Amino acid sequence: MKEKLLDLLACPNCGGDLLLVHVGAREEKEIIEGLLSCRKCDREYKIVRGVPRFADLDKIEQDKAETAENFGWQWTHFTQADAKYNEQFLGWLQPVKPEFFWDKLVLEGGCGKGRHTSLAAEWGAKEVVGVDLSAAVESAFQATKHLPNAHVVQADIFKLPFKKVFDYAFSVGVLHHTPDPQKAFVSLAGKVKKGGAISAWIYGAENNEWITSYVNPVREKFTSKIGQPTLYQLSKLPTLGVYLASKLIYKPLNRTSKPLAGKLFYNDYLNHLGTFGWREQHNIVFDHLVAPTAFYISREDFENWWREIGASDVQIIWHNRNSWCGFGKIEK
Repeated sequence: MKEKLLDLLACPNCGGDLLLVHVGAREEKEIIEGLLSCRKCDREYKIVRGVPRFADLDKIEQDKAETAENFGWQWTHFTQADAKYNEQFLGWLQPVKPEFFWDKLVLEGGCGKGRHTSLAAEWGAKEVVGVDLSAAVESAFQATKHLPNAHVVQADIFKLPFKKVFDYAFSVGVLHHTPDPQKAFVSLAGKVKKGGAISAWIYGAENNEWITSYVNPVREKFTSKIGQPTLYQLSKLPTLGVYLASKLIYKPLNRTSKPLAGKLFYNDYLNHLGTFGWREQHNIVFDHLVAPTAFYISREDFENWWREIGASDVQIIWHNRNSWCGFGKIEK
């Protein structure tokens, strides 16, 4: 943890300021082991392996703990980089561009292995804080500790340990895996100051009926319950089908015959997947099968999220015909 992160932190219990009361080990500018204490309620929070810890997975709700465990395993094993990540990230953040990050205090709700935290930092954010509930913070810290403006925190998105000071918050592919996606969104928006902005990318209900009818029951009853190493191996079989279809059918047809390609099942998304190699496609398939909780949200319900936070200049974009990108400004 870099000491300047203290300026952004607040006790998740009472909102009080946090003090650094003990440093056990340092590594250049990073505090590797230490202790934070709330000036107001005296609660203490450990810094462990460079990450401030505001969540005890042994004491949180079962569904949150299971989700954190499954995704934590994923992001400590799928640690690869891909040249397409920049383009993919911007697709999820539409209409935001890299220059939007410049000199802003940025909060990421659900940072996984830290790939988007790194991009935000590299695109000129004044400071960017990635928060995650899972053990993925271990990978995220290792991926970002060399960046002077990047920070990683372990916390529950429903009990964020921050002051209301951020210029911009975003969450990509995380809110729909929480027990209450709208409440998680409102919690994240609550840390953005007046005049700031927020982005969210979520699974859409529209055009995903086949997933909710056929894939979800298998995920809920079987794939999310088995051990992650076993699922890692089993998920290679559906990945093979997706990989061959995207590479041998969808990509070629979209290059040579757009009208014909447009008639293919799930064309926009599978054509998009065809731009990635095996490792990333395996990661995506595994991601869809590992989650204990996953919601598919309609445009109407998504619009209600933005009305609840009183956002202005809201833009909602249909992405790959299977998900929603949202952007809006905070007015209160």
